[in-house]
Amino acid sequence: MDKPKLTDPVARAASDSTGRAPQGGFADLVPELSVSNIQASLSFWRDLLGFEIAYDRPAPRFAYLVRGRLQVMLCELNGRWETAEMQRPFGRGVNFQMVVERIDPVLRALDDAKWPIYAPPNEAWYRVGGQDVGQLEFLVQDPDGYLLRLVERLGVRAPP
Repeated sequence: MDKPKLTDPVARAASDSTGRAPQGGFADLVPELSVSNIQASLSFWRDLLGFEIAYDRPAPRFAYLVRGRLQVMLCELNGRWETAEMQRPFGRGVNFQMVVERIDPVLRALDDAKWPIYAPPNEAWYRVGGQDVGQLEFLVQDPDGYLLRLVERLGVRAPP
């Protein structure tokens, strides 16, 4: 049987925790995604995207995840952070770009899990000042519909 959710913000913040702060410290910008089921989200983010739990607070159903320099927080819906009714897909109008060393291992894990890809891998070159910055990228949605863009850097070139 599931434990009741902690609703008091002070009690949530001070609840028992496992793990520790990310090695190298906290990033200056870390999105916190409200999720409908923390366990389903953890399975996706850990098992398919390769993130690890730096620390968590199980009672309020919160986890701080890291993958290299990437950091993201997941918190099961609790009524505190929702500014309007949450409707799927969550995060409409935003995609989270995440740079990984290689996208192939993530694509294989998603394929093995038969997880749908939102947009297949493609090579994209973006103009940045007087040069083009390239990346191999694809998009996938997490269990709540957040749109994630995983990117493998291709380098820089002069504009064609």
